[in-house]
Amino acid sequence: MTGTPLRVGLVGYGLAGSVFHAPLIAATEGLALDTVVTSNPERQRQARAAFPDVRVAATPDELFGRADELDLIVIASPNRTHVPLATAALEAGLPVVVDKPVAGTAAEARGLAALAEEHGLLLSVFQNRRWDNDFLTLRKLLSEGALGDVYRFESRFERWRPKPKGGWRESGDPTDIGGLLYDLGSHVVDQALVLFGPVTSVYAETDVRRDGAQADDDTFLALTHANGVRSHLYVSATTAQLGPRFRVLGSGAGYVKHGLDPQEAVLRDGLRPGAGADAGAGWGIEPEELWGRVGSGESPVTGGGRVEPTLPGDYPAYYAAVAKALLEGGPNPVTAQEAAAALDVLEAARRSADEKVTVTL
Repeated sequence: MTGTPLRVGLVGYGLAGSVFHAPLIAATEGLALDTVVTSNPERQRQARAAFPDVRVAATPDELFGRADELDLIVIASPNRTHVPLATAALEAGLPVVVDKPVAGTAAEARGLAALAEEHGLLLSVFQNRRWDNDFLTLRKLLSEGALGDVYRFESRFERWRPKPKGGWRESGDPTDIGGLLYDLGSHVVDQALVLFGPVTSVYAETDVRRDGAQADDDTFLALTHANGVRSHLYVSATTAQLGPRFRVLGSGAGYVKHGLDPQEAVLRDGLRPGAGADAGAGWGIEPEELWGRVGSGESPVTGGGRVEPTLPGDYPAYYAAVAKALLEGGPNPVTAQEAAAALDVLEAARRSADEKVTVTL
C-alpha cells in the first residue's frame, strides 16, 4: 500500500480502545490514528502520551462535525452506544469498524448492515479472536483433515475473578448489554460458527455466582450445528481451576490446547506489533511448553499424542484486511451479517436460559 494513509477516528479509549484498537491501528500500514474521542481527562492524557500526534475530542459530535477530515470511524465505546454511533457514522458517509457485540440484537445488526449497503460503505465487526493462535492452529488442522470428522468442539474462555470489578460490563441493566454471554460469549460463538457453520439448536445455562454481581458471570452453551457437530462453550469469571482452551474430538484424533493467546497480555503491557522486543522475537508466538497435542486413545496430560506447534497469533491481520478493503477493494474481514448470525445464537441462548428450554433456530 502506498500514498496517504486513511485517517481514523477512534471513539472510546477504555480497555478496548487503548489496549486493542489504538495500538493495532497505529501499527497498520495504510492507516493513521487521527483522533481519539474520550471525555475522561486522564484517558485524554494517556492517549496523547501514547500517540503524541493524535487529536483528542471530548464527544462523538465533535468528531462527526468534521467528518470530511476522516476516512474511517472505529467504535470502541460501551456496548449500548454501538448502534447509535455506527448509525451516525454511516449517515455521515464514513466506513465503520465496531467492536463486538455490534448490537444487542440480530435485528439491529442486520439493520446496520442494510444501512451500510445503502450508502455503499464498509461496516466491519472487530472479532479479533478469529486471529488467536489456537484458533488459527485448529483451522489448519481441520483444513488438513488431521482430526477426521469432528464430533464435538469444546471451547473455554474462563477466568478466576471472585470479586466483581463493577462498571457497565457487569451491569444488570439490559440496555448496557453486559454480562459474559454477550462479552466473551460473542467470541466463542463466533469461533464455533466460523469453524462448523450454522446452528440448528441452542441450549444454555446462565448464572450470577459472585456476591454483588448483577450480570451473568458463569455461562454454558450447547450448540448443535447443521452438519452434526456439537459445540460446548464455557465462559466464566468463577473458574478456580481452568480447563483446556480447546478440546476438539474427531473420528481420527483429538486436539487439546491449554492457555490463552498471548497477544492481549503483551498489548496490555504496552508492546505493539512491529516495535519492541516482542516484535523482534516474533509477534504472537507462545512458548513451546504451551503447544497443544494431537492424538487418540491417551490423555495429553500423560504424554499421549504428538505436539502440535501453535501458529503465531495475528491480531494485526484484522486491520490490515480493513485497510485493504478500503484502499484496494479487498473483502470485509468480518461482516455485520456474520455478527448477526452470532447474535441469533446469543439471543436464543438468553431465551433458553430464561425459559429452561432448548431453542430451535
